[in-house]
Amino acid sequence: MLMVLAVAAFSCGTPKTVIQSKKVIKGYWSLDNISYSEAGTYNVTIFNDTSKECFEGSTWRFIPNNNSGLYTINNGDCPTQGDRNFIFTIQQIDAETGLYDFLLKPTMKLGKPDKDNSVGFRLRLTQLSENNMQWEQTVSLEGSPFTISMNFSKINE
Repeated sequence: MLMVLAVAAFSCGTPKTVIQSKKVIKGYWSLDNISYSEAGTYNVTIFNDTSKECFEGSTWRFIPNNNSGLYTINNGDCPTQGDRNFIFTIQQIDAETGLYDFLLKPTMKLGKPDKDNSVGFRLRLTQLSENNMQWEQTVSLEGSPFTISMNFSKINE
């Protein structure tokens, strides 16, 4: 009976790959560039916040022990500069694609979910190493899939 309970408890815990991912993601990152799956010029608002041009060069901090973070829009040409708080969740690897699911939710205060907790952005964490990270978000453009790729480099821990 004790063995069955131990196996059940272990199977419900956080997967080792997710724990390792949180260790790697911890720290400061720079969002170096954003690209699209289709060539052309698009007017895209990222995370219901601001433009691609304003996000490029932004700095991000991930605090995995409470699944919170902060990103800073620091492009002087952008009218919406400053800090934004978020909470995030890294979920189990998708067995079919080998990718992580990543959920990012903007918040008003660091680590505190908003009362309206319905707004969140599901992404794929397609690359995560000690120095680089890539997210992909697929949206619909004129009825067809359109992928936004965000490439980060590690600044420090």
